[in-house]
Amino acid sequence: MLDAVDAALMRVLQGDGRATFQALADGVGLSRTAVRARVRQLVQSGAIRIVGVLHAGVVGMEVLGHVSFRVGGPVEPVLEVLGEREAVTFAAQAAGRFPAVAQVRVADDAALTKELAHLRSLPGVEGAEVFRANAVYKDAHSSVRELGDIELDALDWRLVRRLLKDGRASYADLARQVGLSQAAARSRVVRLLDSGVVHVTALVEPSAVGANEQLGFGLCCRGDADALGAALANMSRVSFLASGFGRYDVIGSITAPDRCRLVEALEAVRGTVGVGNVETWEYLRVRKERRGGDRPEGWGPL
Repeated sequence: MLDAVDAALMRVLQGDGRATFQALADGVGLSRTAVRARVRQLVQSGAIRIVGVLHAGVVGMEVLGHVSFRVGGPVEPVLEVLGEREAVTFAAQAAGRFPAVAQVRVADDAALTKELAHLRSLPGVEGAEVFRANAVYKDAHSSVRELGDIELDALDWRLVRRLLKDGRASYADLARQVGLSQAAARSRVVRLLDSGVVHVTALVEPSAVGANEQLGFGLCCRGDADALGAALANMSRVSFLASGFGRYDVIGSITAPDRCRLVEALEAVRGTVGVGNVETWEYLRVRKERRGGDRPEGWGPL
């Protein structure tokens, strides 16, 4: 079972996966050696993975759609096909009005229209409703940062590829991988991080922190959806949040260690100023969840 120090280290590493051991030690009040050992244990136990998360805009996958499916008959065949679609980054069986939900990431609205046409034609699918995200405020499995104006060359992409696999790779190791001096490798990595091309973070295994309950929600707001999205994103139990247009004004996900705290988190969402009608769906079984650093073959110039 993780203690308070481990939890604190995980929170810091989620914000900056390349934070130095000394900075981590200063933050939790332990020695550098003790913190190094704890971080190593967290990684080796599978509680966290420290990886680079590529900005979707770098590879032209900036449009996000959330699709709710009406299904006739068994849901598993639909989920199986969804899991094989490259554009689908999340697919789950759900309890509620829609027995299957998915998230789709594509280059533009034309590509989203084409993908939706295919998904609607799947055997068993009787209809689908779409939420097109306009702004993503929080995503536990992806980078939510502004992308700067930057051109990448072959050496940059080699560094990115290495960071996607090991976000805490040393500058010496990165330099050897790409054939640069350590100083040159450091300079390029800092540029990639500062521009938002890649964000190094700790991806947390939900079971390691007792996040065993997961609930999706869609809501209609009163007034400014952007202001509401920014407020809801600050809630610790909210793991994903986006505003946009379609059936809902805002969609999100809540994770919690048990049903009681899941209900408490949902009540907090409902009680936020500006929240109107709220619809929820429980994730019965997640079929596919592409996490940061998990890139399909051939996606982008990697």
